[in-house]
Amino acid sequence: MKTTNERVIFYIIVIAQFCGTSLWFAGNAVLPQLQAMFDWPQSHLGYLTSAIQAGFITGTFCFALLGISDRVSPARLFLISSIIASAANASAMLALSSFPLVIASRFTTGFFLAGIYPVGMKIASDWRREGLGMWLGGLVGALVLGTSFPHLLKQLPQLSNPYSVLAIVSVLALAGGVFLYATLTDGPYRKFASRFSFRAVRQAFASGAFRRAAFGYFGHMWELYAMWAFVPAFLMQYKKFQGASYSVPAMAFMVIGSGGIGCITGGQISKRSGSEKVARYMLFSSGICCALSAAAFQLPVWVFIPFMMFWGFTIAGDSPQFSALVARHAQAEVRGSAITMITCIGFFISILSIQLLNYLQIFFAAEYLFLFLIPGPVLGLLAMREQRTSHYIPKT
Repeated sequence: MKTTNERVIFYIIVIAQFCGTSLWFAGNAVLPQLQAMFDWPQSHLGYLTSAIQAGFITGTFCFALLGISDRVSPARLFLISSIIASAANASAMLALSSFPLVIASRFTTGFFLAGIYPVGMKIASDWRREGLGMWLGGLVGALVLGTSFPHLLKQLPQLSNPYSVLAIVSVLALAGGVFLYATLTDGPYRKFASRFSFRAVRQAFASGAFRRAAFGYFGHMWELYAMWAFVPAFLMQYKKFQGASYSVPAMAFMVIGSGGIGCITGGQISKRSGSEKVARYMLFSSGICCALSAAAFQLPVWVFIPFMMFWGFTIAGDSPQFSALVARHAQAEVRGSAITMITCIGFFISILSIQLLNYLQIFFAAEYLFLFLIPGPVLGLLAMREQRTSHYIPKT
């Protein structure tokens, strides 16, 4: 039975988003085991993460260029994408020893994640006009928890092998798509977005407020996915250095997953303080953590763990606020094209930072790698320094 209750709808979308995005880092979660089983080199981490990012970029751009979200019901598109992404993720199990097959599986999964993550946000905007920022906070929070979920699965001995992890997240993503399609109709505020246009992108960048929001987002993206990709190696290095006894997969889940709380908390604070201020303080805080990452290896474990969780909280907490800022400052008639291009550029930047760390890990120990992410928050904050808070008018 399909519902029209807004509160129920919000939780349906959040659950479906969590299920679908659990596919994102499934490859990263099982990679250490595959490296041990098949003697894969350390550099495969960067290639694997970049493959799904590249797939997502390609999928997002193709979906926008072909106007697929206009021609297909968003709920149906979410279901179709969930089915294909789940199958693509599971296809790696046909021959896990074949790195080319795993790369192809990751790329195809990323391509169809473009029909899950952005489409989930579109479904939310089709159902909610006022207070969308708070909904976006919940949805990005679901994305963060979804990406960290495969690390949690590895904590269960009976489910920790690569085949179990890949199978479970595939089934979970499929179930999320079916659940959303079975319970939701298209929202009352559904509108046909404009077709993608490079002219529209140039027009959007003519706005100083849009440029500042966009470049702040680009700085955020330089740091975010690279940190997520390499945080298990960072945690493992600290564990060896200090002789700590924690579980690396459990800690990786906690660090990445705390970003979900950051997204929800930031969404609540933005109702009072505005998205600009929340995004700026989150980006500043994560940048400070990035700068202190090498020094954090000298901290005792009872200080190191809260430090890492705070970093996870802030590094993702600005994501929904940047999304809100970019959408707000793009002219209505070019908004679809502008958001598409900003998303594509942001994920392309994430590939560059991931590959940079992938290369540098040959020469530097894991504790020093995150220092090379500092330019992201610094340049993002510099781009936002003239951001006018007058664009936000608090509700009274």
